[in-house]
Amino acid sequence: MKRLVLIVLSFLLLTAFGLAQKSRMDVVMERGKLICGVNGKAPGFGYVDEKTGKYMGFDVDFCRAVSAALFDDPDRVEYVPLTAKARFNAIQTGEVDVVFRNTTITTSRDGSVGVDFLPVNFYDGQGVMVKKELGVKSVYELEGATVCTNQGTTTEKNWTDFVRSQGWKGNKLLTFESFDKVFNAFMSGRCDAVTTDKSGLVGWKAKAPDPEALVILPETLSKEPLAGFTFQNDSRWRDALTWIVYATIQAEEFGITQKNLDEFLKSDKPAIRRFLGLEGTLGKGLGLPNDFVARVIRHVGNYGEIYDRHLGPNSPFFIPRKGSLNDLYTRGGLMYSPPFR
Repeated sequence: MKRLVLIVLSFLLLTAFGLAQKSRMDVVMERGKLICGVNGKAPGFGYVDEKTGKYMGFDVDFCRAVSAALFDDPDRVEYVPLTAKARFNAIQTGEVDVVFRNTTITTSRDGSVGVDFLPVNFYDGQGVMVKKELGVKSVYELEGATVCTNQGTTTEKNWTDFVRSQGWKGNKLLTFESFDKVFNAFMSGRCDAVTTDKSGLVGWKAKAPDPEALVILPETLSKEPLAGFTFQNDSRWRDALTWIVYATIQAEEFGITQKNLDEFLKSDKPAIRRFLGLEGTLGKGLGLPNDFVARVIRHVGNYGEIYDRHLGPNSPFFIPRKGSLNDLYTRGGLMYSPPFR
C-alpha cells in the first residue's frame, strides 16, 4: 500500500512538473488562436474602428503578425482591451498570451512585475499638451498648474519627478484609469494640461473636435521605449515572439514588402533564402514554421509598412519617422535586428 501511495504521489508530482514546464507556445497552438492584450482606446496604436468594429492600430498589427507566423492567418486573434493598471496582471494570471499595448520598458517593471519584455517596437518620449488659449509655450511655464494623466503609468511618476525637480509648489496631478477619461477631463477644463507619450498626444489631438486649438509643447520629458511583453521564464514562447518582431524590422532592411515578397522567394542570395525559410532551419529552432517570416510579410508586411499604415503621412495620426529613432539604423534611427543566421 505504501509503495502504491508513493507511485501515485510521484505520478502527481511529475504531472504537475510537466504542466509547470509547458510553454505558452503549446497552449496557443493547441487552442488554435492567440489571445492578445491591447489598448482599445489609443488612436493609431490600438483602437476599435468605428466603421468596421474591428481592432486596428500599430500594436494590433504585431498581434496579427504573431498569428500569421503561427497559423498562416493574421486573424486568428482574440483581442482583450486592457487598461494601464490591468495590463501586467493580465499576463500574471494568464488571461492573455502576450500584450502589445504601448508599454515602456523600465528596470522595476523588468525586475519585479513578473513579465519579460520583447524588442522595442516604438521609441517615444513623454510630452505635454495644452489648449492654445492658455498661452503657454513651454512646459516650464506650468508651475502651479493642474495636469491630468492616467493611473499606473510611467507618465504619472515622470511628471511627479519633474515637478519635484523644478521645486514647484501648488501643482496638482489628477489621474484616471483610462486615457479617454483623462482627455475628457482635460477638454472639460478640469486640468490645464495633459501629459502622456508624445505619440499618444498626437493621436488624441487628431481626434479632438478642433485639433488646431491644442498645442503639444516642444519639450520631451523622458525616454519611453515601448515594447510588447509576455510571461517571465518561458524562453520558448518569448524567443518566438522576439524573432517575429525582429522579422518585421529585418524585412524592411532587406527591402522585402507584401508586394514584392513573391519575387524575393525566387532569390538565390543565401541571406534572403535563409531569412524566408527557403533553406536552413531557423524557424524550426524557434518552434515556429520554417516559413514564419514569409507568412508575417505576406499577411502583415514589414515594419515600415506597419508604421506607414497606422502612423504614416496618409494616416489620421501622422508621426514623422524620417530622422527619428524609429527609422532603420541604416538611416540614422535605432530600429535594428540581430542577424537571421
